[in-house]
Amino acid sequence: MVKLTPDLINQSMQYMNPCRDRELDLRGYKIPQIENMGATLDQFDTIDFSDNDIRKLDGFPQLSRLKCLLLNNNRIVRISENLHESLPNLQSVILTGNNIQELGDLEPLTKLANLETLSLLTNPVSTKQHYREYVAFRFPHLRLLDFRKIRQKEREAAKELFKSKKGKEIVRKAKQAVPSGVGDSTTPEKQAVQNASPADIQKIKEAIKRATNLHEVERLNRMLQSGQITGDILNGNDLF
Repeated sequence: MVKLTPDLINQSMQYMNPCRDRELDLRGYKIPQIENMGATLDQFDTIDFSDNDIRKLDGFPQLSRLKCLLLNNNRIVRISENLHESLPNLQSVILTGNNIQELGDLEPLTKLANLETLSLLTNPVSTKQHYREYVAFRFPHLRLLDFRKIRQKEREAAKELFKSKKGKEIVRKAKQAVPSGVGDSTTPEKQAVQNASPADIQKIKEAIKRATNLHEVERLNRMLQSGQITGDILNGNDLF
C-alpha cells in the first residue's frame, strides 16, 4: 500500500490522452485514500485512479479544470457530500468495479451540475430494483449510464414512475439512507453487527474474500449488515 504523496504525483506519468486532454496516471499503486492533490496545480483534465484501494471518494482541493475521474476497481463505498464544491466542472465519473451499495449513496453525485457520463457497472447498487430509472430521474442532465445512452423514452418513464406514490417512497427511502460510515448514530444494521461476535464477523469477511461472483458478495454483505450470521458460515461452509 502506497501513500499518495506530492512526490508520487509529480513522478507519475502525465500525457495527452486520445481525447487531447491532459491526463495524470495514478493507476495500480494500491493507494488507500486520495490526498495531497494540490500538488497537481490543477493542470489536468483527467485523473486515472484505477486499480487502487480507495474506499471514499473525497480528499480533493478545488480543481476547476478536472473533467474526468477514472476510478475502476477500487473499494469505494462512500462519496463526499462536498465533491461538487471541489470538482465543479466534473463531466465523467467512472466507478466500475467498486462497492457502492444503495441508491441513496449516489445522492452526492446529483450535485455535479455538469455530469454527463457515469458508470456503476459491477457495483451492488446497479442490481437494485429501479436502479436505471432512479438514475435517469435524479440525474436529468446525464447522457450515458453504464456506457448506454439514456433515451428520452426511459427518462419519461422514470418521471412517470417517480410521480407515483411508489416512486416517491423509493426516493424518500433513498434520501434517508445513511451512507456507509457516516455519522456516529447506531443504525439497526450497525446494532445487529455489534450483536454478532468478532469471530463471526471475521468469518463472514473471510467468506466475502473467497466469493467468486457478485451474487455471493451481495448475499454475504447483506448477512454482515443484518448481523444474521447463518450456520453454514459459522461452520466454515459457504453453501453456494
